[in-house]
Amino acid sequence: MENYICRTCGVQYSETDAPPAHCLICEDDRQYIGAKGQLWVTLSELQNGHQNRIEDVDTHLTGIGTIPGFAIGQRGLLVQTPSGNVLWDCPSLIDDATVEAIRSCGGISAIAVSHPHLVGSLVDFSHAFGNAPIYWHADNRDFVMRPDPAYQFWDGETLPLLDGLTLVRCGGHFPGSDVLHWAQGADGRGALLTGDTIQLAQDKRFVSFMYSYPNMIPLNARAVERIVKAVEPFAFDRLYGGWWDYIMPTDAKSAVKYSAERYIKAIST
Repeated sequence: MENYICRTCGVQYSETDAPPAHCLICEDDRQYIGAKGQLWVTLSELQNGHQNRIEDVDTHLTGIGTIPGFAIGQRGLLVQTPSGNVLWDCPSLIDDATVEAIRSCGGISAIAVSHPHLVGSLVDFSHAFGNAPIYWHADNRDFVMRPDPAYQFWDGETLPLLDGLTLVRCGGHFPGSDVLHWAQGADGRGALLTGDTIQLAQDKRFVSFMYSYPNMIPLNARAVERIVKAVEPFAFDRLYGGWWDYIMPTDAKSAVKYSAERYIKAIST
C-alpha cells in the first residue's frame, strides 16, 4: 500500500494498492491533466533524485521547496514564534534531512494551507511532528484527498492560531481559500502569507486574483472585492507569495487595494 502523489498537482492521496484512476484535484476546472495523462509517483521514488532547498527567507521565516522542481513547485514557509511554529503550505517531498532541519528550527506546532493545490504531503509532515494539527477551512472539506485525524476543520472568517498568527478566509480561488496574517512579521509592521490566493504579479508592485491560473480563468469583481475586504482589518507591510522570489517587501496593503481596483477596471471595460 502506498500513498501515491499526483505528478501534476503534487497532492498526496490515501493509501491504495495501485495508483488511483483519477486525481480529483486535477480533474477540477481550476487544474488540469498533464499532456502525458494522469501520472503518479510514490514518496520513495520522489526522494530518489529530489531534495528540499531549506533556507531563511526572512527573520523567523524559513522556506522549504523541492529541487529539481516538482508539480506546481510551491515552497512552504515555516513561521517561527515563541509559542511554536506554523508550517504554511507544504511541498510534496519530505525526507529525513527536511525533518531534521525543521526540528533545528523548533519543529511544527500547526499546519495550514492557502488552498487544496498547495498541500503536498501535509499529512506526512503532521505525523513527523507528533500529529501536528492541520487547520483546514470547512468550505474546502471535499478537497481533502488523504483524510486523517490531524485535520481540524474550521468555519467562519478568521481563526487565531498562536502568537499573532491568524488565518483569514478570503475565498476566490476556492470557497475556503485563506491567507495567514503574521502580526509580528516584517519587523512588527505585519506580513501576509498568501500562496496564490493573492498572487504576486511579474511586476512585483502589483498582485492579481484568479479562479484558475493554469486555465487562465479570472475571478469576477465581487470575488475580488471580497478578498480585499477580508484582509482590510489587518495591518501588513510585506507579502509572501507561494514561490521563492514572490515577495513584496513593503507597502503591500496599499498594493493589494490598488491592484484590485486596477483589476476590476480592466475586466469591466
